[in-house]
Amino acid sequence: MDAEAPVTADSGAYLVHVSLGTPAFPIVAIADTGSDVIWTQCQPCADCYTQTAPMFDPKSSTTYREISCSSETCTSLTDEGTSCSSDADVTYGDGSNTSGDMATETLTLDSTAGRKVALPKTIFGCSHEGGGTFSPNASGIVGLGGGAASLVSQLGSTTGGKFSYCLASFGDDKPSTLTFGQSAAVSGGVSTPLLTDPRNPTFYFLRLDAISVGTKKIAFTGASGGGGGGNIIIDSGTTLTIVPKGVLSELADAVSSQVSGGTPVQVQGLDTCFEVEDSGSFEAPTLTMHFDGGADVELKTGNTFVEAEENVVCLAFAGSASLAIYGNVAQQNFRVGYDLKGETLSFEPADCTAGSSA
Repeated sequence: MDAEAPVTADSGAYLVHVSLGTPAFPIVAIADTGSDVIWTQCQPCADCYTQTAPMFDPKSSTTYREISCSSETCTSLTDEGTSCSSDADVTYGDGSNTSGDMATETLTLDSTAGRKVALPKTIFGCSHEGGGTFSPNASGIVGLGGGAASLVSQLGSTTGGKFSYCLASFGDDKPSTLTFGQSAAVSGGVSTPLLTDPRNPTFYFLRLDAISVGTKKIAFTGASGGGGGGNIIIDSGTTLTIVPKGVLSELADAVSSQVSGGTPVQVQGLDTCFEVEDSGSFEAPTLTMHFDGGADVELKTGNTFVEAEENVVCLAFAGSASLAIYGNVAQQNFRVGYDLKGETLSFEPADCTAGSSA
């Protein structure tokens, strides 16, 4: 019996559905492999972002326990930008932030056997203030990174170091699944080394050698100095794929020369956009991501373009001087499997809404 949880698409992010507390209270939070801390907004919340769903009230749970600052649990997390009591504070790459109390609580997941799995004494943040770019559909974040505070690390040896997810296209309202344990193993597809940096264990690095646009191959010179030679972070919590500016320029030129059925237009904040009469008439070249170990991942138009506004599509890539991230649009409709013990990451093409395990 392996733990799992439903995942639904939101605007630019993916939401995982779990429960917290006793009695179990439903929580919908962003599934984020690029951070560690699990947190949700909690009552009372005077200075919080607007949240659609009811907010967790720790006073209504019999299993909620705040953690003291001197506890071993707390000191193990302080290296990761968090501390305890009222100054538990987490800031994200886009400037969004949250602060509140670190606590332990029972987290409940679904399972492959159809029964609920309760995880007592799960460490999480009970946020009493925060802001930034958080969606009103999300009450917080479930960190799935490699650091000590993440759900993956807290599940520990029970998973055998394996988890996987399948991200449906934005606009598809059917749930897909986040799975932990042996059931998360991805048997088909291609695999590439999964690299980590002991100095910053949160991030999962891959090594990307090149990107092909149709038959034109562009060498990839990554900007993220990852452990073991990794040059790009795989992140379910970032929407666009971020590449060095020089790579983006070559990529945009190659894509622009090979698209048909679209008229170039400018859209603020996005690169390489086209006005299209209808989505059926727009044709874009296949992009192939050439990962280390011969793992070639072919991206369809849905992985390489996003709808910016009605009848306008833009390349789902952005440029950066210092960072490279493989974002969630590129991961849509793949079963993405992490094997932390085997140090491999697998991509298997899939229809993510076809069934509970695909």
